[in-house]
Amino acid sequence: MSQSWISGQKRINGHGHLLPTPEQIPAFMKEKKFFWVDDKREFMCQGNWTRPITDPSFFVDEKIQWMADNDIDHEVVLSLSQLYCNGVSEQDTFDIIRFQNDFNASIQHDNPSLFTTGFVVQPAHMSQALTEIQRCADMGMKFLCLSTHYQTADGQWLSVADESVEPIWQLADELGLAVEIHPYDAGKMVNLTDQYWRYHLVWMMAQTADTYLMFSFKNFAKRFPNVRTCFAHGAMLSHANHGRTKQGIDGRPDLFPNASHPNDTIGQSNVFFDSLVHDPDTLALMIKRVSSAQIVWGVDDPYPLGEMATVENCYPGILLDQARDADVITLPEQQNIMHTNVINWLGYNPLS
Repeated sequence: MSQSWISGQKRINGHGHLLPTPEQIPAFMKEKKFFWVDDKREFMCQGNWTRPITDPSFFVDEKIQWMADNDIDHEVVLSLSQLYCNGVSEQDTFDIIRFQNDFNASIQHDNPSLFTTGFVVQPAHMSQALTEIQRCADMGMKFLCLSTHYQTADGQWLSVADESVEPIWQLADELGLAVEIHPYDAGKMVNLTDQYWRYHLVWMMAQTADTYLMFSFKNFAKRFPNVRTCFAHGAMLSHANHGRTKQGIDGRPDLFPNASHPNDTIGQSNVFFDSLVHDPDTLALMIKRVSSAQIVWGVDDPYPLGEMATVENCYPGILLDQARDADVITLPEQQNIMHTNVINWLGYNPLS
């Protein structure tokens, strides 16, 4: 941790993850190959896919110790991307999502000073999704996790900023929820061999940029003013693509019937981006576009694409330290990104 951090200033990580232990996962999820963790806690598994568990802090007890070791006072825990349930039947979706949301709710209930946990729904099953949003809100859960895209019953992929998902946004607006937009399932959408981790390095970023594009053209920030939306991984490609987007709508307005101008979303106080973009130059562009007040600290722990000491010369908060050293942000701005801005996105102070 930076030595210039003011003593007593609380740090809130706005993007973290937790796994259930093998014995907590219902048997049907392994039997049907939806998702499971091996008994040695070495791999997370889904279908014929496995991914190494690269740090003990994937699990809650070890996470609490990891947070203490890294001076993280509170963590916002997203839903597991593997449990978004794209292409899954309605009954299996109900069972999987009920497990995920109840697991996250239990983490927050047992450790309210340490964790704010999200809940997930699947827009393909709209009635179920709306009922689950209300149930989770009634349990005191504060933010909804949505995949950038979802798969319809006929196999089509749609953005969660599509008109078909508006009932979810309307209910979220009525409840004053925070929303996290996070990519997954790029390999099901893009017919390319996953060489050199390209789905994670390029295509997941493109998924987020696509949904931010639709979110902007449909003016969701103004239409649902009580929803505070955060885009994962900084929606980094969106900021680089803003000029091209403007050129498109200005050059061919006939292709954009009833679309709002992308400038209308820039700088809206209810649109946030996490800081996990890996280099100060990209962060500088984000801040120039939307101001530092709309950036929240995101570690994406414990994954190796996050700010983890399992990666050489890396640690939680490294990018913001680098950005301050490069005069991209000031120390007060860094402190706000790691504290106040996260509170503004969540809509409440989890440390009070």
